[in-house]
Amino acid sequence: MPQTDASPAPRPDRRESTRRAPWLDGSAWSTRTRMIALVLAIEALAALLSCAVVVLNARTAVQVEMQAAMTNVELLVTDTIDLAQSGSPAGILQTVNLRIHDLRHVRVTVLDATGAVVAGGLGRVRRDQHASPDWFAALIAPPIREHDLAIVAQGQRIGTARITTQPRDEIDEVWGYAVSLSLTNLCLGLGLLAALSVAFGRVLAPLTRLADGLTQLERADYTARLDPPASRELAAIAERFNSLAQALAETRAANGRLNRQLLSAQDDERRRTALELHDEFGPCLFALEANAASVIRMAEAEAPPDRARLKLRAQEITDIVGQVQVQNRDLLNRLRPHALGQVPLSECLDLLLRDFRRRHAGTRFAGSFEGLARGYGDVTDLTVFRCIQESMTNAVRHGRAANVTVRAEDVADPAAPHGRALRIAIRDDGAGVPAEHGLGLGLSGMRERVEALGGSFGLDNGQPGAVVRIRIPLDREQDVDTSSIPTA
Repeated sequence: MPQTDASPAPRPDRRESTRRAPWLDGSAWSTRTRMIALVLAIEALAALLSCAVVVLNARTAVQVEMQAAMTNVELLVTDTIDLAQSGSPAGILQTVNLRIHDLRHVRVTVLDATGAVVAGGLGRVRRDQHASPDWFAALIAPPIREHDLAIVAQGQRIGTARITTQPRDEIDEVWGYAVSLSLTNLCLGLGLLAALSVAFGRVLAPLTRLADGLTQLERADYTARLDPPASRELAAIAERFNSLAQALAETRAANGRLNRQLLSAQDDERRRTALELHDEFGPCLFALEANAASVIRMAEAEAPPDRARLKLRAQEITDIVGQVQVQNRDLLNRLRPHALGQVPLSECLDLLLRDFRRRHAGTRFAGSFEGLARGYGDVTDLTVFRCIQESMTNAVRHGRAANVTVRAEDVADPAAPHGRALRIAIRDDGAGVPAEHGLGLGLSGMRERVEALGGSFGLDNGQPGAVVRIRIPLDREQDVDTSSIPTA
């Protein structure tokens, strides 16, 4: 049994159909083409409305003209009969026929008393060819009216004047006016389209340059700049574009500097760690080796070992091991604070202040961390810890401060996305910030850490000393409970 392919037929790609028939998709049109098409549509609508108005007005005007023509013919026949009362009936009919021969808008046929047509003395001069087409005449022409007017002389009816309306002459005049008006409007419309095409091209040229500039930015070429156009609105867009390009260029340069500083910081950290291992751990290991060798010699001696000396060597080994443990803890804590995520953030900061008091006995450190949550996420907690650590280090190392005060609080902040923010202030009474001060590696690192979390960083002179102000907006996803993290 033959099998049929049940898979559905591939659906045509819309982009391919658009390429085949771009006129079916307005998105394939340029802005200039759309605007010109809009103007054409407006002109077409205006032309249709104008035609409708012309037709309605012409129909009314033709009806009025026909009524006036019939009235005039009746007056003319009456006057002619009054003037020719003394003549014979045949002469009167001939006179009437001659006076009303080939009038405009009406056709008058003179009949004698027997109903026969009275032949005129002049040839027919009325043309039967008309300039207006039949469809136009059908739109405008009123119904044909026919009226019989009795011709009475000396009290007797000697004939009849049969008056029939003929609106085609008037319709030909309306047609000529409509054609002239249409040609004039067509010329004006073409001229307007040409002017608008040129104007749209000039107006939209800055947008084309803007698109080219955005393409340059997309290719990471931040040297693109736009000349301000004459239009005030487009000039504002060009100014914003230039500001954006300048900001991107500065950001790219800052990222390059940060990358270089990061590499330098990594090398510096490795170098400092190597020096500490060499300067701190090296002597300790040498002392351990010396004490261990002394214990071995005492044990290998033939005389009984001196218990006091053994105890002294063991005590020295214990002291050296304790010193190594302290140095190892300090080194690990500098590389990564081991308490973060395991104890509340406020306790981690208290431990940090306690460590600074131990290492810098000549400086008084005070902190206020009440009201902080247990944790705000690993990245936020580490940022707070590092910023406070670096700020206190700068206050001691560069400011030679005698007092350092740290305050961190979780406050309501309407400007934050979720209405809460961490505000941190580190104040000292040191030398302050010099006028020629620049952002070093530590300050740049703090600023980048804070701004990466959407916060703000500021360093100002205090009275006295310096003050570091940090604001970090809090996110619900950041404010996590770290109590579930194992403490082992």
